[in-house]
Amino acid sequence: MLRIHFTRDDVARTRIAPAPDPLWELVMGLHLLRPQPGDLLFRDWRRTAAAAIRRAALGDQLSLLLALTPPVGYFPDFLNPSAAMAGLDHGLEAIRSTPKSSLGHDLRHLAQTRHLPDEARELAHGEPAVLAELTETMRTCYHLMITPYRRTIESAVERDRQLRARALADGGVEGLLAGMRPTMSWDSGELRIPGHRDQDLHLNGRGLLLVPSYFCLTGPVTMFDPTLPPVVVYSVAKQSDALVTDPRRDPGTLAALIGATRAVVLATIAECPNPTTTAIARRVGISPGTASEHATVLRQAGLITSHRDGNRMLHHPTALGIALLDHDYLPAVTERP
Repeated sequence: MLRIHFTRDDVARTRIAPAPDPLWELVMGLHLLRPQPGDLLFRDWRRTAAAAIRRAALGDQLSLLLALTPPVGYFPDFLNPSAAMAGLDHGLEAIRSTPKSSLGHDLRHLAQTRHLPDEARELAHGEPAVLAELTETMRTCYHLMITPYRRTIESAVERDRQLRARALADGGVEGLLAGMRPTMSWDSGELRIPGHRDQDLHLNGRGLLLVPSYFCLTGPVTMFDPTLPPVVVYSVAKQSDALVTDPRRDPGTLAALIGATRAVVLATIAECPNPTTTAIARRVGISPGTASEHATVLRQAGLITSHRDGNRMLHHPTALGIALLDHDYLPAVTERP
């Protein structure tokens, strides 16, 4: 059982995350790529997401990412930096900036119970190229597994936030925590999470961030290292109008059509206001030369436009590029046996 110990200051500093955390959703989603008990609502999603990832042909880096995110037991804390609450890019940059000591500590701990691929040794030493490849793979998986369902996820999380906000308004933070039953129970300054590994977490005035998660299935989870910013990630309810069991479009279609990395470059151009080639390279985790090559192909295909501003090249998506990203242009794909 996890026991979280609150002081008076911790009660005052407890809060609910304002939106889904992209890296927690990704890691929880990676868990659900492997079948688990009680995952009936995710079977259609898993079939579609797994097919998209297979077509993306991510190779050894996908093997490394899956090894780092086993569906049961410990997974490294460095995969879920608190910076991700500011957005996917901030979270991936924080992963690339993880101190070597933290990488080595987390991977040694994981290696006690899991066989890790050879790339994990270079990752433990903080090799920049391995970190860049890992975060590019995470970005690609996010766009294939999570982005097509983002509106559904955000709707379910917002509904949960409204429920918690009413509990907070009616009973304060203690009323909020008491309303987390049955997965958590609150009593006399202690939040208890049964079914969790035995752990005592003393907040010591830091407060607690409650992170509602769509893809969290097995029960509330927290960080292994008690010195990290305290969080509890918990599952939100999946009502009939907020399910990912019958996706309208195949999230792997665009990656299969233009390539996984190029699809991520297009998504990056659409998400940022007129990004430069250098900014695209930094956000995607590729070299500026490679980013320029991808931008040239996208421009020739009519998916983006580009114009020069001094010595910078700025890029903007076309209506066709946005339609492809929104899956409003491509017809649904039915795979043949």
